[in-house]
Amino acid sequence: MQNKTGSQWGVNLANQNVRAAAAQVLNNVVERGESLSNALPLAQQTVAARDRALLQELCYGVLRWLPRLDFFCKSLMDKPLTGKKRPLHYLVLVGIYQLLYTRIPAHAAVADTVNGVKELKAPALKGLINAVLRNFQRQEESLIAQVENNITLTYCYPSWIVKRLQANYPSNYQAILEAGNERAPMWLRVNRRHYSPEQYQTLLAESDITSETSTISSQALRLDKPIDVSKLTGFDQGASSVQDAAAQMAALLLDAQPGERILDACAAPGGKTAHILENQPDLQAMTAIDFDQKRLLRVQDNLDRIGLNASLIHGDASLPETWWDEQLFDRILLDAPCSATGVIRRHPDIKWLRRDSDIAELVQLQKAILKANWALLKSGGTLLYATCSILADENTQQIKGFLAENKDAILLPINPDDTPENPGWQILPGQEHMDGFYYAKLRKA
Repeated sequence: MQNKTGSQWGVNLANQNVRAAAAQVLNNVVERGESLSNALPLAQQTVAARDRALLQELCYGVLRWLPRLDFFCKSLMDKPLTGKKRPLHYLVLVGIYQLLYTRIPAHAAVADTVNGVKELKAPALKGLINAVLRNFQRQEESLIAQVENNITLTYCYPSWIVKRLQANYPSNYQAILEAGNERAPMWLRVNRRHYSPEQYQTLLAESDITSETSTISSQALRLDKPIDVSKLTGFDQGASSVQDAAAQMAALLLDAQPGERILDACAAPGGKTAHILENQPDLQAMTAIDFDQKRLLRVQDNLDRIGLNASLIHGDASLPETWWDEQLFDRILLDAPCSATGVIRRHPDIKWLRRDSDIAELVQLQKAILKANWALLKSGGTLLYATCSILADENTQQIKGFLAENKDAILLPINPDDTPENPGWQILPGQEHMDGFYYAKLRKA
C-alpha cells in the first residue's frame, strides 16, 4: 500500500466543487467509456484554477487504484449506488482516496467530499456519504489487511492484463504492474536548433528547475518535479517539448537524411513529426497522416509552436489509395494503433477502457497498416514500426509474422538482442524511468 506521505497535496487545495467534478469525470470514464484525456480537460475548466491540479490528482489516483477503492466502498455499504445515484459512488471513492493517499487532513477530506453531494444534486445522501467515510476511518486497518493477498486488489489491474503479462513476462510481471501504478515523470525533448541538452539544463537550473539527462535518448531531460510548461525557458518558441524519452527514440532510430521523403503514419499528436523535422530540416518532404481530424489539429498546433511545416493529411493509413500521391517514401515511421499497455502510468483509464477482445482486433489493424505502408516504401528504404504496447502479440509476434510473409523485409538490429527469432527492442515501463515502448527497424531489399 502507498502511504499518505507520497502525495504533494495539502489542505489549501481542499474545495468542495473539485470533489464533485472528480466524481463526474470518473463516472463518465468508467461508466460511459469516455477517455480521461477528453473528460478531464473539460472538467478542469469548471473549477478554480488553483484546484485543477488537485482535480487531476483525484481522477488519476482513483483510476489507478479503482478495484481496491471499490472493494472498500462495497464493504462499507449495504447496497451499491446505481442509476442516477452512480456518480455518488465515485464521490465515495474520491473521499476514500484522499484519506488513504493524500496529505489532506482527514476532517477536511471528509467534510469537503460530503459537501460535494449538493453539487451532484443528491442532498438526501449527505448522511450516507458521511457515514461511509467515517466508517472507513474506523475500519481502515482491517480493510487494508484484506487486500494484501488478493492480486487484483494489490495491483489494481483487470485480470486479463495480469494474465497476459504473466504469460509474456513470467519472471518480472509484478515489477511491470507496479511500474504502471507509479506517477509518470515529466520528460523534455530539447530542440537542438535552439540549445544543446546541456545548455538547456543549465538554463533550467538558473530558474531553479533541476533535471537529469537520459542514458538512452541524447536529447532528453527528466525533470525532478513536474512543472507547468509556462515556466520552461523558450517553450513557446519551441526550445523544448514534453515527450517521454522512450517516444523520443522514434526520430532518433528513423534517422532521416537530407533530401528524403518521410511519412509519419498515425502521427497525432505530432511529437514525433516535430522531432523528425527538428533533427533534419533539409527533407524533400514530410508527410503526416492521421485518421482523427481533431487529433490532427493538435499536430498542426505542435508544429506551429515550434515553427515547423509538414504536409498534414486526414486519412486512413491502412487505405493509402484514398490519399497517397504515388510518390514512394525513403523512410516511414509507423506508430501503430495499439493497446497502449506501456503508458498506463500516464493514462490509467486504459485499464478500464480496454478489453481483452480488443487485442486481436488491434493486431489485425496493425497488420493491415503495416502491409499497406510497406508498399509505399522505396527499395532500400527504411520502415520503423513502433507501439506503446508491451504485449508480444502486437510487437515481436507481429514483426516475426511480417518478416515471414515478406521476403523483401530485412530486420535492422537495434541492439544485440534484436534478432529475427525475437525481433525488435522492447522497453518496459519504468526502465530508465521511461514509458513502455516497442521498436522494430526494417529495410526493404
